[in-house]
Amino acid sequence: MNPRENDPSDDATLTKRLAALDDATHAMAEARDFGKHLRLRRLLDSLRRVLVQPGGFAAVQARAADLEEAGLFHGTDWATPEVLVPALCGAGLQSENADTVLMEAVSELRMLAIATGEYAHPNVSAEDAHQFLSQVLATNMALLFTPPSEAERVKQGRMAQLTRDLFRHLGENVGFESVLDRLVEEIWRILRQRPIQVEQVQHLITQIAIFRSDPDVELGSAGQGVDRLISSLYGTTEACREDPGVDVYRSRLEAMDANALQYEAAGFARAMHDTGLVSPYHAELLRFLLDQSDYLLAEAMGLSSTGRDCMLRFHDLVHRLIEEAVHPQTAQAVYGLALLLDRGILYQPPVAPALWRQIALPLSPYAQERLTLAYGTTPSPRARLLSGVLSILGLPLGVGQGDNPTCQSARALSMWAYNDPDYLLQVLVWVARDDEIIMHFEGQSISSRDSISGVATTLPTDLDPVSLIVVPHLDRIYAEMGRRCVGRAGDPHRWVNPEFHGWWSARGFRINVDVETGKLVDLEEFLRHFYAAYHPRYNGDQPLIHPQPGGVAVTDSAARYVGWHAITILRVARDPQDVTRVYFYNPNNDSGQDWGDGVVVSTAGNGERFGEGSLPFEQFASRLYIYHFDPLERGDLERVPDDEIDRIIGYIRRSWGADRLPAGELQASPEPSTRPPD
Repeated sequence: MNPRENDPSDDATLTKRLAALDDATHAMAEARDFGKHLRLRRLLDSLRRVLVQPGGFAAVQARAADLEEAGLFHGTDWATPEVLVPALCGAGLQSENADTVLMEAVSELRMLAIATGEYAHPNVSAEDAHQFLSQVLATNMALLFTPPSEAERVKQGRMAQLTRDLFRHLGENVGFESVLDRLVEEIWRILRQRPIQVEQVQHLITQIAIFRSDPDVELGSAGQGVDRLISSLYGTTEACREDPGVDVYRSRLEAMDANALQYEAAGFARAMHDTGLVSPYHAELLRFLLDQSDYLLAEAMGLSSTGRDCMLRFHDLVHRLIEEAVHPQTAQAVYGLALLLDRGILYQPPVAPALWRQIALPLSPYAQERLTLAYGTTPSPRARLLSGVLSILGLPLGVGQGDNPTCQSARALSMWAYNDPDYLLQVLVWVARDDEIIMHFEGQSISSRDSISGVATTLPTDLDPVSLIVVPHLDRIYAEMGRRCVGRAGDPHRWVNPEFHGWWSARGFRINVDVETGKLVDLEEFLRHFYAAYHPRYNGDQPLIHPQPGGVAVTDSAARYVGWHAITILRVARDPQDVTRVYFYNPNNDSGQDWGDGVVVSTAGNGERFGEGSLPFEQFASRLYIYHFDPLERGDLERVPDDEIDRIIGYIRRSWGADRLPAGELQASPEPSTRPPD
């Protein structure tokens, strides 16, 4: 608890400021809806003065119902707390805009009032509010115990400390045990998707380790599974249990016999494949084992029989890759290399020589500068890029777009790493060496250097090494291809996707939105063709051979339209419950999302492979608005049941299609059937 909250000398000031807050709240409550914004400034100023006082958080919490009823949140996303997303709260609390911080803080205090039973909200239960706050605290754990940095103080001023005090107040009331449990659950959920970039997860695990050592925090038995996370980074084996530092660990390795080294190798491999995280000590072990035996090297990477055969066949290349790319600072490359070998892609004739070329590739000054700015000088930019190559080839579905509107480019990189790795390596050479990509659109060349601009307005900085230097070029080319389609009837993706992604992107194309009006068109025909092209029951049981680009209408947890988004359809198969599902790649960093109306994307437990998201076929079709298909492989459109098509159209009309219905169509649609989708 904040010791200042018990200081009676502040009571008079708080009482005076609370009186002003109550007056401002009453004034807003008296105003009509169209005039509430005129009273907002006074109310926000009063809230700020109260919240910076000891006892202010509890006082505002007690007034949460009055503030909401007065209209504080009127006309904002905070007006519907039942659909707020915990993961987005951190951005509001760390905003440069003080008003945004205040609104977010009061929203959290409203949730706390609901969770503690002080406020019986009509749309949010106490249990849901408690769970919401646990997740907010878990995903912003640093705000619980880390003081504001200088950058935060400059950016937010006094608001930076206010958020820390707020989180301490929330934590004391919600309970630190539930916070830790929720955080550990969230970390495991993210790790099961096997992202390439795990810096944020590593940071959270570090914070947990610090948090657990705080004598002022009572955790009890909270955080089941947290030891596995912490030990995966800092104490994987007995030789590094106390986190002695890489140099000390190296000296211990030098004193080990073969049995002890095998124990180390097996321990690290088990932890790596369990969590997807790699300890810096693991990288040091791999470098040490280069001079020992290939058997121990394979053990340390936990290779399958395919991976072992591949390592032995390409012995010199694998050793050189470890020498050049695997360092304590690039430890995740160990996991990428292990999965690359297990995929067996070195047996594709162009891949091994392309990797030899990559090892010796001279980087342009600009590429070196970009990598250095993002990752520092140790190891060298070339080593950092090579480590990124191992990661993307080992984890093609782990590519993320970061906080950038570049889902098309991220999808292309993932698709090439998954389906055409030697082409990806060629594109990377052009960018890293020449600072240019030249692609062709309908026979005409397009240079990334000459293209005007891309979808992104600023250079991305929050990407993996390969994406960091390649995505800006791909983004400009993608935008230029779109510009060359201006004036054509229909959606430009019809022509851009096959030229941009590769020949395996089928030339057949369907869209259920009229480009000119934004209204839904030909829904039934769109859905029947999708079933006939992709569903095994109606396409002659033909599995999907090449990954196909698709587009979805993303919706929030209230099923409201958010935006268009590029995905890759990977396969269609029955899950362990015998439900036909579509398994797809989503480049937005986290595939597990609630799209509303019961449509919740699964990332584990329904037959997903690492990096895949999935939905039952019906539900996926209800969010799909673009897909490609082979027009020469015509399925059985007529056999698709009418009631199944009707259910999907119902999903669409209740969500992103609600405002897109053609004139004259009814808006209401029946609720989804409780029968499990096939």
